[in-house]
Amino acid sequence: MISPAQLFRVGEATMLDARAASLRQRFPDLHFTECSEDDVSPRYQPALSVEGYDLFLISGASGHCLALTNDATNATGILIAAKVDDE
Repeated sequence: MISPAQLFRVGEATMLDARAASLRQRFPDLHFTECSEDDVSPRYQPALSVEGYDLFLISGASGHCLALTNDATNATGILIAAKVDDE
């Protein structure tokens, strides 16, 4: 489970250094992966948006295939999706 407070702390850390390796060091109990926002299906809504990034919840990081989820109680990690500039 990822609590709202924990997600907020990850969002703050993401604005400082969004690299998955850096976030893994700060939050060793969570799984992190990264991609571009245009790699994420529009059927999923970000759990949190911060400057430059959308954060999506992941389930299955404990050994099963990873999948996006909208259910924080089943989330085991966070996908950091870099926002694409529309310029």
